[in-house]
Amino acid sequence: MDIKLYLLEKIETCRTEMLELSRQKELTSEAVVSASTRLDYWLNEYEKV
Repeated sequence: MDIKLYLLEKIETCRTEMLELSRQKELTSEAVVSASTRLDYWLNEYEKV
């Protein structure tokens, strides 16, 4: 699998998860912050490629 495609899939998955969590919980909740941190990680990895 192409690395960019893989990273884009991870980004989209994390983004969807974060949005869903933010609808259910406060934005400052540990779950939403954790999802946001993971999304930042994948976005940074994509920028490196």
